[in-house]
Amino acid sequence: MGKNNKLVEVVFKGERRAIYRNRNDLEMNEGEYVVVEAERGQDLGKASLVGTLVRLKRGKGETRSIIRKAMQSDLEILEKNKEKEKGAYRVCKEKIKDYQLDMKLVDVEIQFDGSKITFYFTAAQRVDFRELVKDLASIYRTRIELRQIGVRDEAKRISGCGVCGRKLCCSAFLKEFEQITTQMAKDQQLALNPSKISGNCGRLLCCLRYENDMYQELFKDYPPLESRMEIGGKKGTLSYISIFSNKALIHYDDGGQEWFSPQELKKGKIEDVT
Repeated sequence: MGKNNKLVEVVFKGERRAIYRNRNDLEMNEGEYVVVEAERGQDLGKASLVGTLVRLKRGKGETRSIIRKAMQSDLEILEKNKEKEKGAYRVCKEKIKDYQLDMKLVDVEIQFDGSKITFYFTAAQRVDFRELVKDLASIYRTRIELRQIGVRDEAKRISGCGVCGRKLCCSAFLKEFEQITTQMAKDQQLALNPSKISGNCGRLLCCLRYENDMYQELFKDYPPLESRMEIGGKKGTLSYISIFSNKALIHYDDGGQEWFSPQELKKGKIEDVT
């Protein structure tokens, strides 16, 4: 088995993903559950990518290993942990209320071997949760971690459907969040209505980035939007570019409108408005 074939991407609850090395040369298939090394102890997840499709992100330290394939008894523990997580969520939520902490509990994840419970939360600012951690540790008698996440990470963990009707991109396939700007929406000639260009997280839609490079490339054939032009002896403003029909719409000053191809526009003249 080649070096790249020993790499396996494993996905855990909330679309948490990590790369592991198949040092024992186990016969691995996508979708199989595996027991892996954790920071302390063992964890259980599902192989999502196997072999050469996995890109190892090299960093400091050694990549952890896959210990073995999961057995039926391991899957039963996984199901029991899911039920425990529901109870831990309710307990933590009550404790947050008791301590009057300005934070929103998002999710709870119990490590496969029970050696750690992670509580994910969002908050507008830093929260002093030291007493909460002590309280939770005394109840569950295990290592407790409270991890603050952003609203985009919250949407990724909770998942759901986007305005397109499909599963949220962040929880379906996105590995990392990239920068999205309102300029991308402008470049795609979308109305800057927050309710139309924002996702479930309240931030700009991740899909605004997907076609942005194509729009920028196609628009190189046209004058900038809102350009003042004279074409065929008539003056007007370039108000819209249709990438699907590969034409631009000119609104004339004296009323009316007309579509032009990039080649036809080149025969016109862009007015200097400076």
